[in-house]
Amino acid sequence: MKDVLVIGAGIAGIQASLDMADAGFTVHLVEKEPTVGGHMAQTDKVFPTLDCSSCILTPKMVSVGQHPNIRLYTLSEVTKIDGKAGDFTVEILRHPRYVDENACTGCGACAEACVMKGRIPNAFDMGLGKRGAIYISFPQAVPLKYTIDPETCLTLSRGKCKKGPPCKLACAADAIRFDDTEKTLTVHVGAIVVATGYDLFDPRLKPEYSYGKYPEVLTALEVERLCSASGPTLGEIIVNGKKPSKVFFIHCVGSRDHTVDNLYCSRVCCMFTAKQAHLVKDKVPDAKVTVTYIDIRAFGKGYEEFYERVQKEGIIYRRGVISEVFKRGDKLYVRGEDAFLGEVYEEEADMVVLAAGLVQRKGIDIIKKLGVKMGDDRFFSGPTPLDPVESGIDGVYLAGCCVGPKDIPDTVVQASGAASRAMAVLARGKAA
Repeated sequence: MKDVLVIGAGIAGIQASLDMADAGFTVHLVEKEPTVGGHMAQTDKVFPTLDCSSCILTPKMVSVGQHPNIRLYTLSEVTKIDGKAGDFTVEILRHPRYVDENACTGCGACAEACVMKGRIPNAFDMGLGKRGAIYISFPQAVPLKYTIDPETCLTLSRGKCKKGPPCKLACAADAIRFDDTEKTLTVHVGAIVVATGYDLFDPRLKPEYSYGKYPEVLTALEVERLCSASGPTLGEIIVNGKKPSKVFFIHCVGSRDHTVDNLYCSRVCCMFTAKQAHLVKDKVPDAKVTVTYIDIRAFGKGYEEFYERVQKEGIIYRRGVISEVFKRGDKLYVRGEDAFLGEVYEEEADMVVLAAGLVQRKGIDIIKKLGVKMGDDRFFSGPTPLDPVESGIDGVYLAGCCVGPKDIPDTVVQASGAASRAMAVLARGKAA
């Protein structure tokens, strides 16, 4: 059996798929979203080099979409896995796109014509931007094919769009398929790579920070979308219609926290906060930027140097825990303790950014049913820490943040490691 299944098409799934496809194996890559790319596609720049995320990721996304040895299934999920190493039978449920992928040219005429255009929060922009009922998630999406959201499309949700429907009338390629249905297909593979990624901790579980209550309180990923040139503000830092002059970053929201039972460090938060503090200072030079932290963990290559660079740019690092974000009148305030000065302070803020930690992805029941164990942190855990790609199930290997929080370089390395182990199974026809 020379075929392999990869579950998840973030940077880990993309790297593993390309490694195995380049080696001549047929890869079945399954992604539940309409496009590949995962969370990395939502970021503006990577740390510590400040390289453009899209410049690194987009060529790999395009390669995945065009590679002759990769069968890409977006808007899909794995619903059943049977068998053993060298001979797995996998069922894949493909949700309807309501647009013929073969016919769609990605011209955008349908989206321009949609009566719901600009009225629906765009999940890719963390709800900060708007889209229509027919959309692509972002301009570099792969595949660059439009998708109809059945919950907001007036034809699919109410039976009829009173204007036509205009999307179908505008589509010169006749690609709109309102009668599209779910489809199930079966593939046979010799090995499986699990790269299901992570979810962000929901800051609403920490009500003292007032996330969801005040629009000036944002998560780090929301700020990434504000910084991005393809984001809802075209790269401008805009909150409540103006550029903020006082910005607070709060570390360890949902990490190293007994109150939400997340005792682990999410590893990337210190550095993505430093990066975002730099970006805010770069885009709003006169802003006062303060980073509040418990400890700084700058462990990777070039990370400590980047942390020192950010401090020299005039960004204030203040050690201590923030106890509350609140409003007095129409002004937003942060209350916290300065651990070095040994005093409590209150300071006004125009924008508060929460460095929300990483948690295990939802919807991973099929992986649990395989028998892959989870550690105390609720991430997948193999039988030994000396082999981080090992799942404990012959022929099934783990890659990326489904094993635990990690940065992009570590994710890519682990993805290539999982791919090599899977190829060993495929080459031998049995478990390594």
